[in-house]
Amino acid sequence: MPVKSFRQTRLRVVVAVLVAAVALAGCGETNGAATAPDVTDKGPASAFPRTVEHAMGSTEIPQRPERVVVLDTGELDSALSLGVTPVGAVTTAVDTRFLSYLEDDAAGIEGVGTIPEPNLEAIAALRPDLILSNKVRHEELYDELSQIAPTVFAEAVGAVWKDNLRLAAEALGLEDEAEAGIEDYEQEAAALGETLGDPSATTISALRFVEGTIRAYSKDSFVGTVFEDIGLGRPELPPGEYAAFTELSPEQLELADADIVVYSSYGSAEDSGQLSVSAGPLWPRLAAVEKGQAFVVEDDVYFTGIGLGAASLIVEDMSDKLQT
Repeated sequence: MPVKSFRQTRLRVVVAVLVAAVALAGCGETNGAATAPDVTDKGPASAFPRTVEHAMGSTEIPQRPERVVVLDTGELDSALSLGVTPVGAVTTAVDTRFLSYLEDDAAGIEGVGTIPEPNLEAIAALRPDLILSNKVRHEELYDELSQIAPTVFAEAVGAVWKDNLRLAAEALGLEDEAEAGIEDYEQEAAALGETLGDPSATTISALRFVEGTIRAYSKDSFVGTVFEDIGLGRPELPPGEYAAFTELSPEQLELADADIVVYSSYGSAEDSGQLSVSAGPLWPRLAAVEKGQAFVVEDDVYFTGIGLGAASLIVEDMSDKLQT
């Protein structure tokens, strides 16, 4: 799955906003040609100062942010999807690099620790004028972060990724770009579903191997929302401790079987337990495996990215898988 596809996602957002702006300008003028807006313009500075309501209260942002620090993968995806390159960002606990599909666009961003352990001194040294994260990851650090710079937190992660993109866009003054990006993605997902006739007749299951556990992802997860937007059917999973996924033992694998299975590892396949399960007696019995419809997918995109860029890449990848 080429990284250049994420760049195409960013370009589509810019083009969608440009087209909408030109159309509006045309409606408002009766004489002369409409003037196309400067796509490098991030919107009127008069939109600031503004107060943003978020999971931890309200935050005043005095001027358009220019030095943004993001502390989770979803926030990094959101910022880059909106055309904003942060000055600082964290990495996951299992990799010192930024997510593979964002790596080229993230070139030059300063590392400020990991998601579980952000480096507050490194963040402060970058003199940010906005910090973006969420309550799930960093609730206990909010007071310290807000002393460094205006800080905006989403309430949750995963299935609410569209709302989180809108929140980041509000803090950045880029609401139109967010709506254009979401609309473009939803149209592409729906179009893919239409090519299948009745997409709900095709079931799909998403498995992730994490530190010896098997996570089967539900409708209430990031990847679940993408499958839902395409219209694909899902297997009925037993309820788990978390809404986003159910943890299965190797003996329970058949509960997650479907026409198509996509799977990945958080970290190496050996450390995650993927190799031992796929070499076990039950894996070959899965219907998807028997039909050659079990696919290894990029963990960064399907499970770690959690944003518009990742969602668009999943639709692109599923288009290849569903139409072969």
